[in-house]
Amino acid sequence: MVLIAAAVCTKAGKTIVSRQFVEMTKARIEGLLAAFPKLIPTGTQHTFVETDSVRYVYQPLERLYMLLITTKASNILEDLETLRLFARVIPEYCRSLDENDVAENAFSLIFAFDEIVALGYRESVNLSQIRTFVEMDSHEEKVYQAVRQSQEREAKNKMREKAKELQRQKMEAAKKGIKPSFGSSGGFGSNSTYTSTPTVGDLANISNDVKPPAYSAPVQKPKGMKLGGKGRDAESFLDQLKSEGENVIAQVKNNISQQGPKAPAIKSEIDDVHLRLEEKLIVILGRDGGVQHFELLGLVTLHIGDERWGRVRVQLETENRHGLQLQTHPNVDKELFKSRSQIGLKQPSKPFPLHTDVGVLKWRMQSTDENLVPLLINCWPSENGDGCDVNIEYELSHTNLELYDVNITIHLPIGCNPVVGECDGTYSHEARRNQLTWSLPLIDATSKNGSMEFNAPRANPNDFFPLTVSFTSKSSYANIKVSEVVLVDDESPVKYSVESVLHPEKYEIV
Repeated sequence: MVLIAAAVCTKAGKTIVSRQFVEMTKARIEGLLAAFPKLIPTGTQHTFVETDSVRYVYQPLERLYMLLITTKASNILEDLETLRLFARVIPEYCRSLDENDVAENAFSLIFAFDEIVALGYRESVNLSQIRTFVEMDSHEEKVYQAVRQSQEREAKNKMREKAKELQRQKMEAAKKGIKPSFGSSGGFGSNSTYTSTPTVGDLANISNDVKPPAYSAPVQKPKGMKLGGKGRDAESFLDQLKSEGENVIAQVKNNISQQGPKAPAIKSEIDDVHLRLEEKLIVILGRDGGVQHFELLGLVTLHIGDERWGRVRVQLETENRHGLQLQTHPNVDKELFKSRSQIGLKQPSKPFPLHTDVGVLKWRMQSTDENLVPLLINCWPSENGDGCDVNIEYELSHTNLELYDVNITIHLPIGCNPVVGECDGTYSHEARRNQLTWSLPLIDATSKNGSMEFNAPRANPNDFFPLTVSFTSKSSYANIKVSEVVLVDDESPVKYSVESVLHPEKYEIV
């Protein structure tokens, strides 16, 4: 067969995605696509229609058509088989078969179409092979990412050491009763007090309940230690750590009015065998209730830092609940994982790669069950004649999770200044972005419910949506745990470290 083009179009004739496979002018292909809706017969069961020069083979997909344009000499049975494969590809990359979703994933669909047809002729591929070819990893990219991650780790370790050195300088100056010349900001009077700034070295020992010591000394021109010879003091160094993604506690002030728990401090040392469990949530909830989309994506990566521990096996504890789909890396022994829940290579004599993060296990879960949503948000805007009274409440349905740094962002109409009545936690109004952010430092079993009320003048109920939610968690949603790491030869235990991260990639109430 000779396939001229493949397209996805609406039933009204609007073309959303089109891919041609033979050389043809733009005007010609546009003319063929524009003529198709007028040729569809009514009241028949046929899925093809012919003209003097071409044949249209099509299949309805809800409100869309999957359309193939072929020559009249092509085999109609092969055309229909190819059409079915094209129709199966679309749901692989589009969550819903509507115009917007297809347009949003147009490039992925075009790449998949190119795997099915080459130069007008059908390739001998199935749906699984198409998925594999489109998602093919690049070895050069992996090497680049591994080198970059190694360089970032070395830079972070050096910065942590420098931060500890700065903290020791502060402590020595405090013992001598001398005001340190770094870490303070100018602009104070001659008798003002100095407030110390905690750094990475003392994160585990500082809380908001402890007030830092105050020193009285004349303000001097800073002459202390400079980082990199570019005039960076301790505070700018901490800002750099924050920009690198580190969790650094902010400066403690004497007039603190609200206190709350902080997320666990970062781990400064990583063992030679390090495992990272990362999970991403994609949740879309309706404003009137119900789950429009729920998806959990998880990945376990293994990092070997010493060749002595390259030949190991990882013992996992898994609970296959709610239809969780687990998939191991092709080089991992699948039978070993099925029988003993262990991660090990198919060839035990070979070690895992050194100094790189290797993905060994991934999982996925999709559902519309509201019981699976970890944090439910209920927003009730009510019109009052001059605007809206808005009540928002949250409920932690999975009490085994601990969610840190929870931020619920509410959109506001332009120029609206909300008046907040009651609020659990804290809030901030960003007038330039026209949004109100409700912040909660921790949501767990002891604080699984909370609410916020505010009045928004000159607003209507639709102005506040969509609401977006962000948080971080050290808990595993799928409850996958690493219980042991052993050597392949004698199954002796190996020291290892584990890092678990759960965060939403998209969490909205629409």
